[in-house]
Amino acid sequence: MSTAHDKLREACLSAATEILTECTEILASDQTIQNDSAQPKLDRKEGHEVADCGDALVQLLARQASVVRDIFSHDGKHPDSSADDKKQAARLHLARKRLDDLLATAYARFYAYLYSALPLCWRVLYTDASILKFSLLFLSQQQSQSPPLLPGAPAPSEEDKNQALDEMIKTLDMAIILAGAAGTIRGRAWIDAAFDLLEEASQSQSSSSSSTRHSTTTPPWESSSSPSFSPHEPFTPPVTHPIRRIPSSCLSLSAFQSHLDTPSGPSGPEPLIITNLTSTWPAATTNPWHKPSYLLSRTFSGRRLVPIEIGRSYTDANWTQRILPFHTFLSQYITSSSSSSSSSEKGYLAQYSLLAQLPQLRKDILIPDYVYTTPPPKMEEGEGMELDEPIINAWFGPAGTITPLHTDVWHNILVMVVGRKYVRLYAPGETERLKPMGRTEGGVEMGNTSSVDVGRVEGWDCKEEEEGEGEEKGEEDDIKQAEFVDCILEDGDGLYIPAGWWHYVRGLSVSFGVSFWWN
Repeated sequence: MSTAHDKLREACLSAATEILTECTEILASDQTIQNDSAQPKLDRKEGHEVADCGDALVQLLARQASVVRDIFSHDGKHPDSSADDKKQAARLHLARKRLDDLLATAYARFYAYLYSALPLCWRVLYTDASILKFSLLFLSQQQSQSPPLLPGAPAPSEEDKNQALDEMIKTLDMAIILAGAAGTIRGRAWIDAAFDLLEEASQSQSSSSSSTRHSTTTPPWESSSSPSFSPHEPFTPPVTHPIRRIPSSCLSLSAFQSHLDTPSGPSGPEPLIITNLTSTWPAATTNPWHKPSYLLSRTFSGRRLVPIEIGRSYTDANWTQRILPFHTFLSQYITSSSSSSSSSEKGYLAQYSLLAQLPQLRKDILIPDYVYTTPPPKMEEGEGMELDEPIINAWFGPAGTITPLHTDVWHNILVMVVGRKYVRLYAPGETERLKPMGRTEGGVEMGNTSSVDVGRVEGWDCKEEEEGEGEEKGEEDDIKQAEFVDCILEDGDGLYIPAGWWHYVRGLSVSFGVSFWWN
């Protein structure tokens, strides 16, 4: 029976062979066109996306695929001499360097375009180079196996093994986060399968090397001693204009459609809280997202990388982004004793397709039937493209995270799985009073974000010293005249946010929510 290790080895060899074949076909096709200028340029064949990166880069990718294929084909065969040993090690090192060059070249092109306009070829090049690099890293790790890849090499320490494993995980996760794991032949499907096999192989190796083996049928998160995220709220704003709440058991699909179709005013359908939405979700029952131990178990012991927003709000000058291992994000920003402090640096996993990156977490939620209704179209420019399926994003952070006042082009149901959030909403008719930011000095279009900071206007947050008092006073007067509705979302609540409505969201405790955009 093939082990996970054997299956992963075969997957790496197959990927290298496929990439080499595709590159060879691309180069042969381009040569044919050059030799016969009258021959029309045909549409690219499936798997030939990297052709548009140019022959020089295709040739470089092909050479590295050839090296990976050859080394995997001879894996387990001892070199005839120490000279062969050194030659093979040199080939590995050079191939790694060339793949890093390809990754850097592809990534540099990402900055030349808006991501939505980035030619597919650069994302596929980045993904395929990442798959080849992962394959080399996996092969190099086999020095710890028997027989070793390079005879005479010292056995790696546990720290070395962990670093090698982290590097493999980083290589594939960066392909997902930066390039969207693009590619019709391999892409996301190959990377997801590789992660499953890598984790299975890692767990098998850990259990076989352990001197003491424990057999248990109880996952750690089911233990009564397994901690949950803190419910502590450093500050809780008052709710002054509450939104109507209705249990999901009392709101049929047709009743929700009627809510969308028969608005009471010119602003269209109004916000609505649907309670008890997660009662059948595994995330709220058997697979508890409120337990750090469960989330760590679904992120390769917390090794998987995630993009984090650092700072109070994306409109603040010191706001930035980092890519961190999930366990680092948890320990630094979620479970640490300082995470509840209003003055500590905030880390927020915000508006990110985490459940696409981690399919094992996607299985823990259910898409609300309400997103398959037909909302009224927006009556203004900027309507989002038509969606065949809802866009699902995760929102996970400590108390004090803030999403500033903004609008979205899609209708949204924001479902709280863990913790509590305060949400304030303004109808589209209040737009003028909310002072949209427009285009920034750097050329970034921010017309969907208000220049008014709700937390500072209300006195919930400290005001920045450089803010002009006169201008600030005028903004405060305008926003205080604007009508709004507000609420506190709790576990199981789903807030319907109509397209075009301005909304401000504030984390009151550690919170984990999922948004569903649709139209």
